[in-house]
Amino acid sequence: MRTTAPARTFLEAEHPKPVQVDVAGGTAVVFSTKSPEREGPNEDAALVIPVGPRRALLAVADGAGGMPLGAKAARLAVRALAGAVRDADDDVRIRTAVLDGFERANDAVMDLKVGAATTLAVVELGRAGIRTYHVGDSGILVVGQRGRIKLQTVAHSLTGYAVEAGFLEPEAALHHDDNCVVLNLVGSADMRIELGSVLALSPRDTVVVASDGVLDNLRIEEIVEMVRCGPLLVAAERLLAACHARMEDPDEGAPSKPDDATVVLYRPKPRAKPERAAAL
Repeated sequence: MRTTAPARTFLEAEHPKPVQVDVAGGTAVVFSTKSPEREGPNEDAALVIPVGPRRALLAVADGAGGMPLGAKAARLAVRALAGAVRDADDDVRIRTAVLDGFERANDAVMDLKVGAATTLAVVELGRAGIRTYHVGDSGILVVGQRGRIKLQTVAHSLTGYAVEAGFLEPEAALHHDDNCVVLNLVGSADMRIELGSVLALSPRDTVVVASDGVLDNLRIEEIVEMVRCGPLLVAAERLLAACHARMEDPDEGAPSKPDDATVVLYRPKPRAKPERAAAL
């Protein structure tokens, strides 16, 4: 599959200053930082893959906490995805390449044979709009300029399913003891890939792909307010600062879960307005 530039990977690293990448007729911004309580490497990973001038993939993987080799599992997942897209023939649809990437990732993590696992959330950007793919509790949002949530994936977790079914309020889920129990992961024999339908993207929409280090420390309405408008780099800096503040010194009653935090933001560039013909 033809790519216009090398994939940008963010692995086991600190990127406390958001990194900007021009891709798919828009701009992506990435940051990834480890938990303030972690002594080892950042167990999150992120990926931006250009596929032609107007197409790309965005991905976030979060190595499962409490399991061995979390950082390696996340690294294997994003590399497997990148490899599947790179190896695909030009006549192969991106959807097929992405699904192959998930399968490769699952096989690679299972081959570690130590019980490692990771989440993987992917956004396919194309001319017709976007499509989402995910396994685990890393999440994807699409937010309009006025704050309307146009898309929100369901976390594959006990609390995620409970919120979706109406048994648990989102605020209660953030404080629930079982908030960390994930029921579907890359690295398991029964992995299930959730595939979304195509969603048209408006010029001022913002796409958010995030690990639970972001989603468990900020309420969805807080994330929406930070990213819905204004420069994308500024939005990423606000998210990062808010996450760290919650982890290190939370307000009373606010969610707080020290964890690695990774986010990829994307927004299409405004379309150029046609020049008016000179008056006669």
